[in-house]
Amino acid sequence: MDSMEPEQTPFGAVSEQTSRLQRIYQTYLDKSTPFTAYRWLGTGSLLVIFFLRIFLEQGWYIVAYSLGIYLLNLFLAFLQPKFDPSNEAIDNEMEDGEAGGLPTKQGDEFKPFIRRLPEFKFWHSATRAITIGFVCTFFSIFDVPVFWPVLVIYWFILFTLTMRRQIQHMIKYRYVPFSFGKAKYNKNSS
Repeated sequence: MDSMEPEQTPFGAVSEQTSRLQRIYQTYLDKSTPFTAYRWLGTGSLLVIFFLRIFLEQGWYIVAYSLGIYLLNLFLAFLQPKFDPSNEAIDNEMEDGEAGGLPTKQGDEFKPFIRRLPEFKFWHSATRAITIGFVCTFFSIFDVPVFWPVLVIYWFILFTLTMRRQIQHMIKYRYVPFSFGKAKYNKNSS
């Protein structure tokens, strides 16, 4: 046995292969970062294939419902600011007795909108969840018999209530989580 060569254990070999696969996976993720539209088109296509499978096989409604709840949760985190103005208002009330908020006057400090869940992480988590949901449809253990119209109605009620609450929060604290429609300034304008 050559003393220069380290002894390979089965665990060490598996760990080495796992880290190599993780580096390859991260490389592809890094390369896909600038292609936002293509990434979302791929995720949308995967979601359509998932729903086609659910529709054609007439099963796995619990998997679809769970995926819907998870995607709604991700979407809400995507819409929310990282630093919640309602928490800042409570903190400011405790400090100086009056509620603070986002800048509303010309002289107020500008605070850019920073998402609680960035777009890339939103896309990555959604794609991963759809993929896991799709894989679950190949196992009969996840095909729990339920009356699916109740799940659909409950999901729409949940969606309506949570989105109404989120929109009220956006109106109250005057923030828009989307960049389209906002004013754009040239670098040379003063």
